[in-house]
Amino acid sequence: MPNHLIHETSPYLLQHADNPVDWHPWTAETLQLAHAQDKPILLSIGYSACHWCHVMAHESFEDADVAAVMNEHFINIKVDREERPDLDQIYQNAHYLLSRRSGGWPLTMFLAPDGTPFYSGTYFPKQARYGLPGFPELLVRVSAAYREKRGELAAQGQHVIAALAAWQPEKNSAGVTLDSTPLTSAVQQLKADFDPVHGGFGGAPKFLHPAELDLLLRQADAGQDAQTRHAALFTLQQMALGGLYDQLGGGFCRYSVDDVWDIPHFEKMLYDNGLLLGLYCDAWLSSSDPFFAHVVEQSAGWVMREMQSPHGGYYASL
Repeated sequence: MPNHLIHETSPYLLQHADNPVDWHPWTAETLQLAHAQDKPILLSIGYSACHWCHVMAHESFEDADVAAVMNEHFINIKVDREERPDLDQIYQNAHYLLSRRSGGWPLTMFLAPDGTPFYSGTYFPKQARYGLPGFPELLVRVSAAYREKRGELAAQGQHVIAALAAWQPEKNSAGVTLDSTPLTSAVQQLKADFDPVHGGFGGAPKFLHPAELDLLLRQADAGQDAQTRHAALFTLQQMALGGLYDQLGGGFCRYSVDDVWDIPHFEKMLYDNGLLLGLYCDAWLSSSDPFFAHVVEQSAGWVMREMQSPHGGYYASL
């Protein structure tokens, strides 16, 4: 029997409409239900092209025994992060504050009925492995903690809410003087993190960072900074030479599992590739290197061929 997602329009949510988990969409009525039943909320945020979202769905959300534990102890909410990027941003930030680790998808949040987060993670396996607890075991422990330590968790939640509020930019900008200090600081930090051997920033996993590379290239062209220019162009070259880039069809995968750009995480995002098209055009204009022109032509062809919907618009991910 379908759950409450059956009436949604998001393809990602509809993929979960026949799960044995009693999934609800994010609505005021669902939050009221959590209040009425005095149950914590299990919030799972993902999207259709996310590999680990599908793994967790297959291992846990399609399993009747795991679903029974979820349904007994929680009000379960599924969110498509491409449909609600606002909720995703809020709870990704909350996850960082709670765990001091970067987030990702699937994002697994445990909330009080008013939406205040008190525990978080990303992918959890059904059985304990990868240094992570098994999901059914975690569910029981979190439910017990919510019942037995509610006051302590509520106090922690208020600290998280206060920290999230402090991150919001001030609306009144009167009297603020803008200068180049933030840009200069950002460029220096990126240069410090630059990998001179393989390009990119830091170690594995390596992400595309098109906005950061665009900043380096623009600053280099404006100031004739050879070191900054090399960091940008070398990274763009290495990204396009490795397995991260689809050498046959064009287009970049979301990130590289290793630090040499060889092993891709097999999903292509429109927002990454859209930004990279403009960036590789700028690299071509800046360097006159035909290699960058080839990447632009091949990737633009891939976007038009595989990402354009016959009904209008473009698909968000593949």
